[in-house]
Amino acid sequence: MFRTYQLMIKLDSDISIQVGKLGFFTFPKGYYIYTGSAEKNMNARIERHLKKEKTLRWHIDYLTSHPASEIIDVRRSDIEECELNQLIGGAVIVPKFGSSDCKSHCGSHLKYFGTLLS
Repeated sequence: MFRTYQLMIKLDSDISIQVGKLGFFTFPKGYYIYTGSAEKNMNARIERHLKKEKTLRWHIDYLTSHPASEIIDVRRSDIEECELNQLIGGAVIVPKFGSSDCKSHCGSHLKYFGTLLS
């Protein structure tokens, strides 16, 4: 049974945005992978992420609601959220993004892959 998901996000340009209480950050143009989880109603959670207009509730909402961002793919997994996040490379742009309650010291559940996503 799927319990985690990854959003592949493309930014068409550099953007600077406020990310909730984390602060103001600049996100370079390129590709990102966000790893999240949903104990129930995963499809509803993913559908919410795909909408541009929404109440800004989670860190990822600030990024996905921006006009320059586009979710280009969604992958579901049965691997635990932090383990799945740690399996991918990428750079941390915003420490603690999507991982405020992380106990595995991931650093961030949003990873940056530059202009090429492999």
